[in-house]
Amino acid sequence: MTTPAPARPAATVVPVTLGGAGPVVGTATALVVDQLRSGQAPTVDEALDLAVELGRHGALPGLGSTADLWQALATLAAHDLGAARAVEPHLDALAILDQHAEDVAATSPETLPDEDGGEGSVLPARARTDDSFTWGVFAAEGPGVRLEGSRRSDATGAWSLTGTKPWCSLAGTVDGALVTAWVGDERRLFSVDLRQQGVTVTADAWPARGLVEIPSGPVDFDDVEAHEVGAPGWYLERPGFSWGGIGGAACWHGGAAGAARPLLAAAVTASSRAPERPADPHLLQALGLVDTRLADARRALVEAADLVDAGEATGEAGRLLAKRVRGTVAHARDEGLAPAPRALGPAPRATDAAHAKRGADLELYPRQPHGERDDASLGQTVLRDAARDGLPT
Repeated sequence: MTTPAPARPAATVVPVTLGGAGPVVGTATALVVDQLRSGQAPTVDEALDLAVELGRHGALPGLGSTADLWQALATLAAHDLGAARAVEPHLDALAILDQHAEDVAATSPETLPDEDGGEGSVLPARARTDDSFTWGVFAAEGPGVRLEGSRRSDATGAWSLTGTKPWCSLAGTVDGALVTAWVGDERRLFSVDLRQQGVTVTADAWPARGLVEIPSGPVDFDDVEAHEVGAPGWYLERPGFSWGGIGGAACWHGGAAGAARPLLAAAVTASSRAPERPADPHLLQALGLVDTRLADARRALVEAADLVDAGEATGEAGRLLAKRVRGTVAHARDEGLAPAPRALGPAPRATDAAHAKRGADLELYPRQPHGERDDASLGQTVLRDAARDGLPT
């Protein structure tokens, strides 16, 4: 008889707490913590299963538990940024679809589309019947490529997409995506089943050393059926557009918090080994700097979550808030973690696989913002608002 292997003890998972008006550990964070108790980084498939489960529990921004949602993303990212990068777009897509349904109900409740029947639905056929359908959001543009939409001539009301879309994360894994495409001079949003004929994911287009498990290369569309989501311009003008960007920043914050943990562990270890000796001043300086920067990011995320749930982060106010939060978190990552390699030396990145992966992932994921250009955009917004309200004297 073969003796079964002893069960692996559950790992201790420390949430990246944000605070705010809600509970310390809400439903979304509890689901993430439960997933991480195995002690192993979730695979992409496991992360997408978690994303589906979070969606079933209503983990969407603006519904009263935004801080818990962003805390859940940060906690997952502190453990593994790739897993968070798989989960966040699925939840963003669900939030977009939920906001669209609310807008339709508010403006024309007597003509709500039949999401199960198909006619007038904004969802692909499989998404109407499969509650485990997984989503991506492909809204980036790139030089030399263009995705265009045109209405089909049949009676279904569907559209057709043709062209190339860059930066399509997990296009070969997720079931479908919300995709922006050009119709004339306007960008519109469409839902697409990625498992249909005419969709070609470019192979070997992701040589990155960070987020290796999240290939984000281009996708070619050849007369692919799509369904329009919202009126022209709705995607960019909807209240939640800015909220999704802050959700991404919550992942950056979690990744930075995870990367800072070896610094704290090194300080604790050094102190316990030789409590009579003064602590390494370089280690203490790095620890103090990363703590203040992470605290800045945490406060920015908490304030934003409370404003979103209070309905005060829409329109221009929401866009300004998102720029500030994303800038604060990006700078916290860059400035806070810069001294850590000097204080720790090369050993953690050379001998700790999880830490080395996190470092590579962090080098890539927060590069979604454009550094100085984002700072300049924020400065332009602040200057415009000051001119509108009367420059201070």
